[in-house]
Amino acid sequence: MDTMDAAVLMAPGRFEVTRVPIPAVGPDDVLVRVDRCGICGTDVHIFHGHYAADRLPFIPGHEFTGTLARLGERVSGLAVGQRVVADINIGCGHCYFCRRNEILNCAEMRQVGIHRDGAFAEYVAVPARQIIPAPEDVAPEVLALTEPVACVVRAARKAGAGFAQSVVVLGAGPIGNLHIQMMRLVGAAPIIAVELSPERAELAAQAGADAVITRPEQVLETVRRMTGRRGADIVIESIGSPALYAQAFELIRPGGHVAAFGITGPDDTIPLRLLDMVLKENSIKGSVAGMGEDMHDALTLLTHGRFRVEPFTGSVVPLHAIQSAFDTLRDRPGVLKVQISPVG
Repeated sequence: MDTMDAAVLMAPGRFEVTRVPIPAVGPDDVLVRVDRCGICGTDVHIFHGHYAADRLPFIPGHEFTGTLARLGERVSGLAVGQRVVADINIGCGHCYFCRRNEILNCAEMRQVGIHRDGAFAEYVAVPARQIIPAPEDVAPEVLALTEPVACVVRAARKAGAGFAQSVVVLGAGPIGNLHIQMMRLVGAAPIIAVELSPERAELAAQAGADAVITRPEQVLETVRRMTGRRGADIVIESIGSPALYAQAFELIRPGGHVAAFGITGPDDTIPLRLLDMVLKENSIKGSVAGMGEDMHDALTLLTHGRFRVEPFTGSVVPLHAIQSAFDTLRDRPGVLKVQISPVG
């Protein structure tokens, strides 16, 4: 068989599930038979034409796990039938940024499912050096969470989060929920979530938030009350709203840190009081994708049950229903993750 089923995004808002050639495998590549591929917020942006519209038509999907189906002739140390996940961030491997595991800044960086065809398909081709062997006794719906968990692992590292640091998470959707869980793992306290959806607010509490604020007018006073009137050590913006980014700077303490995670529009800006940045020693640092060791650490955490995964693994949709899955995502706030299964 030389063709496969794939969900090709033909235009913003329109998938076509069709037969396409199985990806070619170069001498240093592998072919992965996809078991599960999660729908990410980035995929939603792509679907609506907010991102990567110039690359259509193509096959999105990057939160995947599967089994090795074919190995390139120069590939060693891997075996057909082996269960794997993949680091989707492909750099040149030798530049200044790649050496520092800052692959997104590599001039040759390409991401599976964003810059090249991804895993909303039966098979996906990946350079062998991006492959991470996965345990056979961990369910595929859990392994498919490795990439999003790696994102919050990296964000925690970038923010320098640790014991007894107060953290505010703005937005408790899928990635916000994972941020909450990550902050609990590193010992942050208190953890305060801000989320308007009642369903997601309840899930944030179950994930470990010490307080969940659902009314915008209560945010500032609640954060001050729970942090000794200082403000939070760290505020994580996980939505991509300029208004929330501006609010984040109001919520940090002097010397506090804003973790910029949510993706905004390309021209969005906010005003900053530069004197506060200087005199109060405030800081901001961006982070959006897990890579390198972030992926390995995420896989280890998932393997040993350190994340509450049930809200992320209960909705699995067959590939042929992907259009409906994307069309109805916003109508299901209590579902934090929909995963696509190309195998039935």
